[in-house]
Amino acid sequence: MDVMERVSTIIIGAGQAGLAAAYYLTQAAEEYLMLDGGQGFGHTWRSRWDSLRLFTPAKFNGLPGMPFPGDGFSLPSKDEAAEYLESYARQLRPPVRFDALVDRLTRDEAGFALRAAGRRYSANRVIVASGAYREPAVPAFARRLDPAIQQLHSSEYREPAQLIQGPVVVVGAGNSGAEIAVELAATGRQVWLAGRDVGRIPADRVGHVLGGHPYWFFISRILSIDTPIGRRVRKASLAHGTPLIGIRPKAISAAGVRRVPRVVEASQGRPVLADGRPLTVSSVVWATGFRPNYAWIKMPIFDARGYPRHTRGVVLEAPGLYFLGLPFQVSLSSALLGGVGADARLIAEHLRRSPRQRQVLASAAV
Repeated sequence: MDVMERVSTIIIGAGQAGLAAAYYLTQAAEEYLMLDGGQGFGHTWRSRWDSLRLFTPAKFNGLPGMPFPGDGFSLPSKDEAAEYLESYARQLRPPVRFDALVDRLTRDEAGFALRAAGRRYSANRVIVASGAYREPAVPAFARRLDPAIQQLHSSEYREPAQLIQGPVVVVGAGNSGAEIAVELAATGRQVWLAGRDVGRIPADRVGHVLGGHPYWFFISRILSIDTPIGRRVRKASLAHGTPLIGIRPKAISAAGVRRVPRVVEASQGRPVLADGRPLTVSSVVWATGFRPNYAWIKMPIFDARGYPRHTRGVVLEAPGLYFLGLPFQVSLSSALLGGVGADARLIAEHLRRSPRQRQVLASAAV
């Protein structure tokens, strides 16, 4: 029988959320091990489309203990984000194993049992910093589109040259969909952007005011689970997408992109809008986000949408289990490069407390 390796705390995922958690555990001299199914730090960022830029300024993109380099108001490229994570990891030097995808997590008498790449682990505590954005969300009716129509999810999109010639509909009008639609329209294609109006946060106008701090305060403290407006925005963003931050609606129309209602069905091989209009297109880009995939966690702790039931990342139903990097975990900034550190600090403080202290804090937080 395989030997089970014993570790005090295991962090699942070595992206920005996992690194933020590792920083605080390192500061506290806690024993831990990171497990990741990829091949290196920053690999997720490098796999995104070529022209992608972060929609938050560099000065607000730093993880704990290390500012993001460069002009504070620049919008870093996806490769610069990947290089930053690699540099951060070189400074932190966390214990990590790559090519170690965790495919099973259960509870046992010692705490938690894990399996990754054929090896078994036991841990008192587990921080799940992966899985919330693992599965591209594409509607079931996509299978009924004409096979001649090229289909790509935004996670597969790299550049306009990937798409065959002809009209394109980008489905999903959030930040990713809007940016991809504008890039495609610049090539002279006819482009429709289909989806609800998700609203907009005017970061370009208020982002520079007083060094940008009011803007960051707004998305990290006002748009949070602690305020009525934050709870409303959270509910809307989880259902329909987060507000536009990096691009203006006027810029979308100025690029020649046509806004249309949601795509809700396929009929006679064509995508059909909510108002009943069919679109004749050569390609569809599904900028419809991601679904969580936690099928490998064998515990009854998930809601109907597949997300864990938690309080600020703490799973009350499974003491010792934490989640980090969830969309709107505490605030709109929770899943952003510069926002995940605050949530990681809360979790690190919680897991260092005694069981009795954790119980009191958890009760107070509900």
